[in-house]
Amino acid sequence: MASRTPRTDAGTEQLKADLEHLTQTLEELVGATADDSRSNIKQLREKAEQRLQETRHRLEARGEHLYEEARDSVREQVDACDRYVHSNPWTSVGIGAAVGVVIGMLIGRR
Repeated sequence: MASRTPRTDAGTEQLKADLEHLTQTLEELVGATADDSRSNIKQLREKAEQRLQETRHRLEARGEHLYEEARDSVREQVDACDRYVHSNPWTSVGIGAAVGVVIGMLIGRR
């Protein structure tokens, strides 16, 4: 778990940087529309579109990467739980019974 924190922090920093670049470009575009220079607006619009596409691509890639990490982590946890139950069946039955009793008592109080 601890090994994933630096990658997440780096991804967060990259996302912040991408959003800052996109925001700056859009602010430039809005500022450029104040003067009526058509070539300036066209250049800034193309720059904004390019940065928007780059940011969108990075966000999609980051989302897919996070999804895969979460899926792999859940799969590992399920496998570990399965191994534990198979190697300690009576302990697992006892834990399940205890949890059932506690839930039954909580429901019975109503």
